Amino acid sequence: MFRTSDMVLIAVMVCAAGFTYITKHDAEAELSKVRKLEATIRFEEETIDVLKADWSLLTQPSRLQKLAEAYRDELHLVPVEAHQIARIEELPARPLRIEDIVGEDAMAGEPIDGVTTGGIGQ
Repeated sequence: MFRTSDMVLIAVMVCAAGFTYITKHDAEAELSKVRKLEATIRFEEETIDVLKADWSLLTQPSRLQKLAEAYRDELHLVPVEAHQIARIEELPARPLRIEDIVGEDAMAGEPIDGVTTGGIGQ
């Protein structure tokens, strides 16, 4: 009634159907993961937008001005005057220390006679 070739073809069809089912199931699982990731990304993007809006609200100059006026006495705030702003050339040079040249690790925290130099050995 059934030949050997028929049995082989039926077995191949059953294997192909099983392979197709497994492949479809795996693809649907991966698609589900992708959708969850996309939803997470969308949520994070919306959170970032909300945080940017909050930051924009919190850093409004008018709000900061009101806060500065409200807490002026407690924080001892005073407006910056033009003579307080200096150029880099006007700043004093920082004295050069041995640790700056050699490195603090090499010095092992031991000062050399407490001597600092102004850039040239003194």
